Amino acid sequence: MTLQERLPFDLSVSRPLPNIGPVPMSDWLLVDEAYAGQMAARERLLETNRDAVLALSERARPSADELLEVVLSHLPNGFARDGARVTRPDGGQVTLNRADPLGTLGRLVQEDLCLLEKRDGEAEHVLTGAVLCFPAGWRLAQKMMRPLTEIHVPIPEYDAALAARVQRLFDGVQPGRPLMRFNRLWYDDPMLFQPGPRRDNDDRSDPETAPYFRTERQCLLRLPETRAVVFSIHTYVIDRARALALSA
Repeated sequence: MTLQERLPFDLSVSRPLPNIGPVPMSDWLLVDEAYAGQMAARERLLETNRDAVLALSERARPSADELLEVVLSHLPNGFARDGARVTRPDGGQVTLNRADPLGTLGRLVQEDLCLLEKRDGEAEHVLTGAVLCFPAGWRLAQKMMRPLTEIHVPIPEYDAALAARVQRLFDGVQPGRPLMRFNRLWYDDPMLFQPGPRRDNDDRSDPETAPYFRTERQCLLRLPETRAVVFSIHTYVIDRARALALSA
C-alpha cells in the first residue's frame, strides 16, 4: 500500500469544471514521498501486464519520441543522467531505450502520460498513445484511438458544453505553458491499478464512508514539434482523515 502524506494543491479550493489553471513548466513533473513505491508498482505492471498499461499507434510514434526528449529535459530534482543511463531519486537506474519511448518513460516518472493528437479534418483530439499504469476506472484498450467525447463516456458531467470548453483548451494549450487541474475520488481500495470499467458514478465508493481519497493532478502540455498534447496524470492516494483535514 503506497500512500502520500501531502498534496501539491489546495483541496479546499473549488472552481467550476474543468477546474484548470496554469502552472510553471518547472512544476509539470513532480516527485513525492511515494515515488519509490509507485515506481516499483509501475515496473511490475510494465513487466507483467504491459498490454494493459501501454499502447502506441504508429501515428503517434514521432510524438512519443519527442515526449521522451521533453521529459528528459525537464526531470525534477533528484534525477541524474550519465549518457544513456538515468539514476532516479530512489536510486534505481533506467537505461534509455529510444526504441521503446513510452516504456522508458513509464520507468522514469510517477506521471502516467497520454498523447492526444488532432489532424486536419478531425474535430477533436484523439488518444493515440499512452503509458497508463494507474487508471481510475477506465481501460486504455477501450479508449485508444477514440476522440475526447468518447473517451469521457460515461461521465455524466461531461456534457456538450463542457466538451466544447475542453476541446478549446486542447486547441489552445501552448508549449512550455502547462495547465493543471485535479479531481476528487473516494475508494474503498488503495490499489493504484484500478482499470474498471465503471458503468457510471454510482459504482464508486460511498464518499461518506470510503477510507481512501484518490486525486489526480492532471496537466496539459503541447509538444513544440509534433504539436501533440500530453495529458499527464500524477496519482495521489491518502487516508480519509488526512483528506478531510486538507479539505477543511
